[in-house]
Amino acid sequence: MLRYIYGQDLCHFPLLRDTMFRDRADQFKRRLGWDVHVNAAGEERDEYDAINPLYVIWQKADGTHGGSMRFLPTTGDTMVNDHFLFLTDGVRIESPFIWECTRFCLAPGADRQVTAALTLGAGEIMEEFHLKHFVGVFDPRMERIYSLMGLKPDVLGRSGEGREAVGVGLWEMHEDMFAPTLEKAGIDRDTSKRWFHEAFDHPYVEDRRAIA
Repeated sequence: MLRYIYGQDLCHFPLLRDTMFRDRADQFKRRLGWDVHVNAAGEERDEYDAINPLYVIWQKADGTHGGSMRFLPTTGDTMVNDHFLFLTDGVRIESPFIWECTRFCLAPGADRQVTAALTLGAGEIMEEFHLKHFVGVFDPRMERIYSLMGLKPDVLGRSGEGREAVGVGLWEMHEDMFAPTLEKAGIDRDTSKRWFHEAFDHPYVEDRRAIA
């Protein structure tokens, strides 16, 4: 199932939290060779995990992490504005209607159903939070994933060649994208909506949709 969890609430889901950060270490450090920090617990975390982002997480039947993404409003600190302004000629991406999407991660063995489910989760956030776009920094691997899901980013800038290439772009999910994404994910829209709304019904969750 899809979970929508703010960083400050991950403590209520310790198994899901711990396996997510360990899978991030496996993907970004070991498999992709990124220059990221892995702590003594084998977890990949950065400074943006400490500022209460919203995570969309596919939870497997055993309660562990199957895949995830991280979202932050561009009105606050973001990776694209803090570290990748060279891709936008120094222009900051800031709007209450644009959120940053980062740390797309798949657990080992995850299939395309998980990718589709995470795309669906992003679409629900866009619709329910009244957003217009997501902004994200991507490499060729992520651009291929976007293309497989029918989501072509509006590229704002690129740098580098081949495996070293990096770009930044805006993307959105229109209503007509929900049906094929739901089919790929094997989820009906009622279930998708129920998962979203149930995520914000818990007493420890402050519903932040009003700020978007």
